Amino acid sequence: MAEVKWKRIVALIFCIGVSYLILSGSRIHSNGDKPEIDFGSIYFGAQYVIRHEDPYDPETQLSQFGAEGERLMEKGHSVTAMQVNLPTTLLVISPLARLPWPVAQKLWSVTMATVLLVAAYLIWDIAGSYSAIAGWILCFMLLNCEVLFLLGNIAGFSVCICVISTWCFLKERFAIAGVLLLAVSLALKPHDAGLVWLYFLLVGGHQRMRALQALAITGILASLAVIWITPVSPHWVHELHKNLEIASLSGGTSDPSPAGITTRTFGSIIDLQNSIAIFRSTPQFYNTASYLIAGFPILVWILALVRRRLTPKAALLALAAISVLTMLPVYHRPYDAKLLMLTVPACAMLWSEKGRFRRTALILSCAAIFVTSDLPLLIWEAVTRAIPVSPATWTGKFILLILQPAPVVLLATGCFYLWVYLRHGTPIRGTQNEDAISLTAAGS
Repeated sequence: MAEVKWKRIVALIFCIGVSYLILSGSRIHSNGDKPEIDFGSIYFGAQYVIRHEDPYDPETQLSQFGAEGERLMEKGHSVTAMQVNLPTTLLVISPLARLPWPVAQKLWSVTMATVLLVAAYLIWDIAGSYSAIAGWILCFMLLNCEVLFLLGNIAGFSVCICVISTWCFLKERFAIAGVLLLAVSLALKPHDAGLVWLYFLLVGGHQRMRALQALAITGILASLAVIWITPVSPHWVHELHKNLEIASLSGGTSDPSPAGITTRTFGSIIDLQNSIAIFRSTPQFYNTASYLIAGFPILVWILALVRRRLTPKAALLALAAISVLTMLPVYHRPYDAKLLMLTVPACAMLWSEKGRFRRTALILSCAAIFVTSDLPLLIWEAVTRAIPVSPATWTGKFILLILQPAPVVLLATGCFYLWVYLRHGTPIRGTQNEDAISLTAAGS
């Protein structure tokens, strides 16, 4: 057994190493060191607070950081031009912000690689006897971390510690660590970890108590962040909202329409707005439509979770369904999709059962991971960006929909796992499911 564990660890480390080698090769080819832009935004934003400057005021950005800020500007990376991260994120990263940029950058890269490795290994452990196919899928995911390492986006860290906390709760081990990790994940990226947290809240028993504990710690972190940020940025709520609005304007970095600067790139938005905006690029329309389309299966999932008795198999299916559906209603990018690790145990389980769902599960899970993975997206961008397509005609709209397949594939995958979960779940009397599911207790 120990030999099998070491083989898994070596395989995963090898895959992460390949990602680093590919990234290093791209840096050499570009004749320069590309800074971790997304991490830089948080790092310098936290430094603003430490230096008693307003991190949410774009008019004062990049003026306080001397040679390092100028060097990043010369490379065309406006790393702090517009702060769109929550105060809790700046607070969590503030210890690194007290270190020199090169040191903080290296430490962050090591931290990201470590949590990715641990999360993948623990998901492989959850797969248990279904681990053969799970290992191949997880290795593929770790081979595709180049953009995540390049940008240093905190979503990679937040999603991975959410996955690790899920293992802690399902296996009933290191519960305190699981509560703390889930709390930090909620504080950093609530739109990534929120529905996973809701799963543990709704299943009842010890897991509900841990979910409530995590929420309480998140509340403490949020309160500390507000106390920390308010003296230097008393209007941070308004300024943050304004920054988000500017980023979402037509042609902006967060614009999901065909006019968006990141549309049809390796960093393209993957939620439903990206597909719906092809047909009508009015925010009120594509936001409302996304909420309705993605909200219905999420509502069904909530009702089923409350009214059906969970077995270990149903628990894996429920987590798989919500890990995909959570990507759809609000802003997400490919690095958020590392949360799809939670689909791997359910996919491997269905594949091993050799039933009628096995091929569909494998095809949809692999497709969802493939269309949100770095290397396929980089290749896809190089191919499709050269294709001139006008969204002015219906033919052009449907071609664009095909060229941006991630939202549609994710919707199909999430609905599939929800459907299988509904077929498997057993109705119970009453409105509360007090049987918390433990994979350890079930012998998984």
